[in-house]
Amino acid sequence: MYIYLDESGDLGFDFSKKKTTKKFVVTLLVCENQNAIKEFEKAVKRTLKNKLNHKKNKNRVVQELKGTTTTLEIKKYFYNQLKDNDWKIYSLIIDKQKLNPKLRTKSSKHRLYNVISRLILEKLPLKKASVNARLVVDRSKNRSEINEFNHYIQDQLEYLLPLNIGFKIVHLTSQEMSVLQAVDLFCWGIFRKYEFNDCLWYNEFKDKIIYKSEFLPENTNKKSGPYNADLP
Repeated sequence: MYIYLDESGDLGFDFSKKKTTKKFVVTLLVCENQNAIKEFEKAVKRTLKNKLNHKKNKNRVVQELKGTTTTLEIKKYFYNQLKDNDWKIYSLIIDKQKLNPKLRTKSSKHRLYNVISRLILEKLPLKKASVNARLVVDRSKNRSEINEFNHYIQDQLEYLLPLNIGFKIVHLTSQEMSVLQAVDLFCWGIFRKYEFNDCLWYNEFKDKIIYKSEFLPENTNKKSGPYNADLP
C-alpha cells in the first residue's frame, strides 16, 4: 500500500484576514500497487510535456502541476490519462471555526496537523494490509517537526497494523515524487468545493473518493500521549 498525503487551506485562525481560509483539508491518495504509481507518474509527465512545456513555450519550463495554478482544462487532460483503477481518495475537511480554542494557537499548528493526519490515516483498511505500507508526505516541515510527526503517526497507527507488516514514512518534495502533484490536484479540488462551493474540478474525480468527512469524531484519543486534547 502506497499512501500520499497533502493538504489545502491553512491553519491560521485570524478570520479577519482575507487570506485566512475557513476550511482545512487533508487528502490521501492510496495506490494499491506499482502499476497505479506508474500511471500517475506517466500522467504527470505527459501533462507537463504536452500541455505546459510544449515546444512553443521555449521561454519557461513548468516543473510541476499545482492545484492553484493549473487550469481546469489541463486538470481534465491529466485525469483522462489515468487508466489504472487501483487507487482511491480519502479526505477530511476541517471547519476551523469549530475546533477547540486550545488548538487555535500559533504554537499548536504543527500538533494540530499531526492529529488531523492521524485521523484520516486511521480510516485506511490497515488491518487488512498484506504488504508493507509506505506513507509519502509533501515536505513542508523542518527536521524536528518531521521527527515529531513520524514518531506520533507510527506510535498511533501501530495498533492498526498486522504484526508482520512494516510501515515507513518519508517526506519528499513534489518534484522528487510526482505522485504528490496528483494528490495536490485532488486535494485542491476538494478544498474548492467546501471553501467556495466550486465543484467544477471536484466533479471530474468525485467517484474515486471512497471516504470523505466534514466532521471530526467525538473522541480522537485512541492512545494516551502528548496529543490528548480533543477536537470537537
